[in-house]
Amino acid sequence: MKTASPTLLPLLRSRRQGDILAAILLEPGREPSLSELAEETGTSVATVLREVDRLEKAGLVTTIRRGNTRLVRVITDSIVYRPFADLLAVTFGPLAVLRAALADVPGIERAFIYGSWAARYAQQSGPVPNDIDLLVIGDMDRHAVDDAIADVEKMLRREVNVRRITSEAWKRDNGSFKKTVLSRPIVDVIGEGDG
Repeated sequence: MKTASPTLLPLLRSRRQGDILAAILLEPGREPSLSELAEETGTSVATVLREVDRLEKAGLVTTIRRGNTRLVRVITDSIVYRPFADLLAVTFGPLAVLRAALADVPGIERAFIYGSWAARYAQQSGPVPNDIDLLVIGDMDRHAVDDAIADVEKMLRREVNVRRITSEAWKRDNGSFKKTVLSRPIVDVIGEGDG
């Protein structure tokens, strides 16, 4: 079944392609395996393999075999790497970049993107958002989250509006903000459905 081009970047074939490309190209120092990429992006190894093969033929990545595992390495000195990575950062980047930035912050139970970026990710039409709305639930150090987000904002070239709430307060909350947020598209970064 053919899917529509993603609203965030209509040059791509699918949202999954955007997720895979962002996971590979936005962390150039990393060498993920095909199965790691499939797990991170919620897709099959076969789909990841097709994208990696395309990227390898285009000279954007190289693959290395370690036993039965195929690892992917970004070729950052390609003339198209930087502009392509920049385009991915401002479109599909929020999910991959926030997931990596918040992964090591202790105390986060769940984090998700809501608002206009989540709506575009869910294929609702509109312009690429100027900011990212992020809700972080848990008992985490506020400064650790702020430090992680500062680096993310530079990479994404936009403000990340963080709303923090303790796990207990989130469970008890029956207010209009929670109802509104949960009635619209959300994209899990940590916890729940993880993207």
